[in-house]
Amino acid sequence: MFRINPTSNRILKVKEFSFSELGFTERNHLQEWLANQPDALGEDLLIIQKEFDGFDDTRERLDLLAIDKSGGLVIIENKLDDSGKDVVWQALKYASYCSTLSKSQIAEIFQKYLDKSGPGQDAKALICDFLGQEEFAEVVLNPGNDQRLIMVAAQFRKEVTSTVLWLLKHRVLVKCFRVTPFKDGGDLFLTVEQVIPLPEAEELMIGISEKEDEEQSSERGQATRHQLRTDFWHAALEALRMSNVGLYANVSPSRDIWLNAGSGASGIYYSMIFNRDEARVDFALGTRSKEANKALFDHLYARREQLDAEFGEALSWRRMDDKKVSLIECAAPFEGHNRDTWPKMIEWLVDHVRRMEAVFDKEVPALRNLARTQFSKEAAE
Repeated sequence: MFRINPTSNRILKVKEFSFSELGFTERNHLQEWLANQPDALGEDLLIIQKEFDGFDDTRERLDLLAIDKSGGLVIIENKLDDSGKDVVWQALKYASYCSTLSKSQIAEIFQKYLDKSGPGQDAKALICDFLGQEEFAEVVLNPGNDQRLIMVAAQFRKEVTSTVLWLLKHRVLVKCFRVTPFKDGGDLFLTVEQVIPLPEAEELMIGISEKEDEEQSSERGQATRHQLRTDFWHAALEALRMSNVGLYANVSPSRDIWLNAGSGASGIYYSMIFNRDEARVDFALGTRSKEANKALFDHLYARREQLDAEFGEALSWRRMDDKKVSLIECAAPFEGHNRDTWPKMIEWLVDHVRRMEAVFDKEVPALRNLARTQFSKEAAE
C-alpha cells in the first residue's frame, strides 16, 4: 500500500504490520469489523450470528454465520496472522453442522442475535427485506448441501491453499481472503483481498453450472412464482417498447418482483414493482451515502406540491429515516398473480413509468450535483 503525495507527485510506502504487533485480536477486532461491514468480503451478506455454538454434542463455535443473496448459509472463519493448518477442517465441520438447519431454526438463530443488540427488530422481516421477498413463506433458506465457506487470515499456509483449490475442483464453494493491517503515523488501514479463487477467474475455477430455474424452483416450491414474474416482465417490457417508453430499453426480464432502470446518476434509479396485490413505480434515491439520500429527498420534498401536480396525482413520499434509501412512489391495487388482470396492470405501469420519468428526469442533474457536494462534505469530515 502506498500513500499518494500530490504535492511532490510521489508515492510513499505505508508500512505493513502484523495484527499482534498492533494489539488486535481475532474476536474483539477482526470478527467485529467483518460483522459490522460484511460487504468487505465482496458481496452483500446478512450476518445472523456471532460465535454460534448451537450444535448438538459439541462445544465448538463458528466465528460468523451469514446468509447470502440466494438464501444460502455462509460460514465465515477468521484467523489473524496465520491461518493455521486446521482452518479448512474446522470450516468443513461447521458447514456439515449447519447443513441441517431449517428455515425456522435460522430465523430463530437470527432473532437471538438481534435480541442481544436490542429489542424491536424482527428477524423474519429483515430476512425478507434482504432477499427481496414479499412474505417469509416465500423465502428459501439453506437449500441443498451447498453451504459456502469463507476463510479470512493475514497468511494462508500451503497445506490450506492446496486443500482449498482441491475443494474448488470438487464444487465445494469456498473463498479465502487475505487481510493486512497497515500503519502510517497515527492512521491505521486494512486491506481485504480475495486471493482464492481470484475474482476474475472465480466462475471459471468453481465451474458450477446453475440448475435450470424450473428444476430448482420445483424442488423449492417456487417454480410457479418465478415463471409468473418472468412472464409478466416479458409482457411489461414489450408494452413499454411498443409505447415508445425507452427507460427500460436495456433491461431484461427477471424472476424478481422488481425491475430497475438507471437515471444517468449513480445510485438514483427508477423501479417497477410487481406484487401479488399491487403494481408500483418508484423513484429511488439510493446512493452510497444515507445522508446524501436524505438530503436529495428533502431537496425534492420542498417542492412536493409542484412535483405532485406535474405527475398528475399525489405521490407517496417515503423518507425512511431507518433505511439507507429514500423512495418517491405511486401504487395501485391489482391481483398480480391473476394473469387476466395483467393487461390493465401493464397499461397502468406504462402510463405511470412515463409520467414518473417525465417529472424526475429533469431533476437528475441537480440531484447529481447535490450528491457530489454531500459526498465531498462527508469526505472532509
